[in-house]
Amino acid sequence: MELKLPSYFKYTVILLGLFLLLYFMQTFKSILIPLSFAGLFALLLLPISTRLERQMPRSMATLLSLILVILVVALMIYFFSMQIGNFTAELNDISAKLSILISKIQMFLFNKFGIKPTNRSEFIEKALGNISQTGTAFVGSTISLTTGALTVITLIPIYVFCMLYYRDHLRQFIFQFIAVSKRESILNTIDNIQQVVQSYISGLVIVIVIVSILNSIGLMIMGIEYAIFFGAFAAILTIIPYIGIMLGAALPALYVLVNTGSVTNMLIVVAIFAFVQFLEGNFITPNVVGSKVSINPFAAIIALIMGGEIWGAAGMILSIPLIAILKVLLDQYAPLKPFAFLLGDIHREPRELKLLKKLKRKRKE
Repeated sequence: MELKLPSYFKYTVILLGLFLLLYFMQTFKSILIPLSFAGLFALLLLPISTRLERQMPRSMATLLSLILVILVVALMIYFFSMQIGNFTAELNDISAKLSILISKIQMFLFNKFGIKPTNRSEFIEKALGNISQTGTAFVGSTISLTTGALTVITLIPIYVFCMLYYRDHLRQFIFQFIAVSKRESILNTIDNIQQVVQSYISGLVIVIVIVSILNSIGLMIMGIEYAIFFGAFAAILTIIPYIGIMLGAALPALYVLVNTGSVTNMLIVVAIFAFVQFLEGNFITPNVVGSKVSINPFAAIIALIMGGEIWGAAGMILSIPLIAILKVLLDQYAPLKPFAFLLGDIHREPRELKLLKKLKRKRKE
């Protein structure tokens, strides 16, 4: 006979399971974070590795595809480190210009509204912080973080190689827990998840590249220094819905305001980023990534906050791809499809919602 449990007991067990899951993720984050990054890189490299395997052994194909990604990532890190180094060298000059700008603003407020100016250096230190000290602290923390993460960075390529090379063995391991009659359906489900996640992650990378190019072109037309750095930085932040564009535009807008003192130029920079964000949200992302695993902004923001709380900066980077994978998994299991619908973006009204609105109109009439 089937044992029926009270609803409150089921929900208590579910909440307890979620609590234990979060505890497990925080306790073993030093192991889970590199494994998660390795899993994403393995999914991205799988199509390349599969094509290369037609012409060479799997070990050689996996190694070549891994070397290709390492070279691309190394070039990106080198570019950003050079840009950050040059930008940090100008912080003293920027701090002096910012002091002059604040002085002008204070004089304007005093002449127009009678607001007495405060001590300029004290205002900068309290309200904005000392830029030179902030830059030095940022560089120091970056160096310490980099040295602390060297072990993790060296482990990720090893994990990726093992995941790609032993992927058939891992599938056979999963089959050990599944009845023979259900293996074919499970295999189809795994293939569907793999294809959808690959298309989503690769599409997301393509979107970031396109947006960074558009941002950089707009800033180059204005003749702004570090245009490529600002454009790429803002493109990466567009992963965060709505908030990302504001954060991405804030740094170059402030830089332009401090260097030129022109509010008009600052507003033009903001307008450029807003226009690119409009193109990204309405044309680029829907056509490149598609709507199959699109996540609504509310769910994405919550995922970013939770990822930051659980795994810090690495959790924020991993949150969007992981929640996309979670949505795909929820879609594959019928009882959990409502949760997948909750995470998904709203592209068109469901038929049931349209019928409900028609019934409400008829009742009012």
